[in-house]
Order: sequence, then structure tokens, then C-alpha cells
Amino acid sequence: MTVGAWHVGEVFLSMLWFVLFFVWLWLAISVFIDIFRSHDLSGPAKALWVLFIVVLPYLGVFVYLIARGGTMHERSVKAVQQADDQFKAYVQSVAGTTPSPAAEIERLEGLRARGVITDDEFAQLKAKVMSGAS
Repeated sequence: MTVGAWHVGEVFLSMLWFVLFFVWLWLAISVFIDIFRSHDLSGPAKALWVLFIVVLPYLGVFVYLIARGGTMHERSVKAVQQADDQFKAYVQSVAGTTPSPAAEIERLEGLRARGVITDDEFAQLKAKVMSGAS
């Protein structure tokens, strides 16, 4: 059976090579990202890995995956976790955090216990906190 001037087997093999090329391309990009993300590699070591992958692309990528592929996921997870922590810190710094009513009342009780505020002041401030909570 033919499709135009192509046989079905030729179409299948062409699609297979196309997919395999993009899988390799994705692996090569992932390896380059990992090389530059790695803090445990020195500058010259990074340069040697890049040179190896540029000169012998397929062999370089596969050797890198064998030598350092086991820790690629760990470095990726660490980078994502660090970015998430930085984002959370940024959101908290911009939004500001308001204490919960229970935490505010606990703080007021501490002030009253140390004699900083009187019982009447504590009652007024507690009422103010409770009215803001509802």
C-alpha cells in the first residue's frame, strides 16, 4: 500500500526518526540546563562537558546521562523548591501578614501579664480585636 510516492513503511520510519530526533534534542537541552544549573561543577568542568557535547553530540549526551543523570532530577527539584520559597517570601513581604485574632489576644494577654496594659485596656483592645474578626 502506498501513500502518494511513499510506502507505509517509509512513512512510519520517517515519523520514528522524527520523534527520536526531538527526544534527543529535548535530552540535549535538558543536559545543557543541568550543566549550567549544577553548583557542584567548576567552570572548567562545565566547559569540558559543553565541549564534549558539542564535538560528539550523541555520545556526549549519553555519557553525561550515565555519569550524572541520576542526580539531574534532584537538582531540578531543588531549583523548583528554591524558586517556590522565593515566591512565597516575596508574596508575604508584599501582602504583609496580619496576625489572627487568637494570636493578637494572646499577645495582649502577655502585655497584661507583664503590666504593660491594664485590665480595662485589655478588655477594650480585646473587644476591638473581636469586632474586627467578625
